[in-house]
Amino acid sequence: MSGGSTPAVTTYRVVHRTTYQYGSTMTDGYSVACLAPRSTDWQTVRSSRLTVDPDVPEIDTFVDAFGNRQYQFGVHVPHEHLVITAESVVDVTAREDPIDATPWDEVVDRLATATGATALETGWFRTTSLLVDLESLAVPLGALTRDVFVPGRGIVDAVRALCHEIYTTFEFDAHFSNVSTPLVEVLAERRGVCQDFAHLAIAGLRSVGLAAGYVSGYIETVPPPGQERLVGADASHAWCSVWTPEAGWVTFDPTNDHLPANDHVTVAWGRDYADVIPVRGVMIGPAAAQTLDVAVDVERL
Repeated sequence: MSGGSTPAVTTYRVVHRTTYQYGSTMTDGYSVACLAPRSTDWQTVRSSRLTVDPDVPEIDTFVDAFGNRQYQFGVHVPHEHLVITAESVVDVTAREDPIDATPWDEVVDRLATATGATALETGWFRTTSLLVDLESLAVPLGALTRDVFVPGRGIVDAVRALCHEIYTTFEFDAHFSNVSTPLVEVLAERRGVCQDFAHLAIAGLRSVGLAAGYVSGYIETVPPPGQERLVGADASHAWCSVWTPEAGWVTFDPTNDHLPANDHVTVAWGRDYADVIPVRGVMIGPAAAQTLDVAVDVERL
């Protein structure tokens, strides 16, 4: 930090509980959970563990193509519910505002001709992905980016402007969209949730040739003045990162107009939400209705 001071460190405990209730007894099942925070230059994971109800004899872990640690397990006994609880404690170090005045269009030229490690690091994050279809978004994205990405503008300044543009011109609406809502609808209605705004920012950056990724994790919910903080009232969160030649990967949160994202607990990153789904899997049993409940608690220690 400036002046030689020690960077501020905040410790968080995160409990993320996912509960499935089935209308009939399931006989078998297999799940993968992307719920383990990852260590970074600014985040240290003190502890992270996953528990499952019904109890399972073994929980395996693997590291995916993006470096995220994922859990996998099978439930091989009859069960009418499945509860997956991830509990982690992490230290998050505050970061100064990133500095990189390289013109964004020069960054695009560098990326277009990159080879070796830079090409491997950024290549996956410059093209269409499952939930960010650049071809269908070309026209509406132009309206979003044309005033932001003017020739010669510094890369960090441009990203900050895009973050602010989304924050000020789109409305957060928790009831508008779900994971299958196409971005073209988000652009047309000018509303959505954090996942939509992250995908929107990623689409805007990739549409001009930059490398941008999707980041999943948590942010603490602050209750209104005079009201108690409700246990389980926090939620999973999504934000973005963009590659810059001088500052590296710069994180920003268009939902909250934050850059850098200092009060966020990072779990995983990928091309879009499809790469970092918190819990996915398959249950085996009779056709039946099911309900899903997700409760997240983010506590400063």
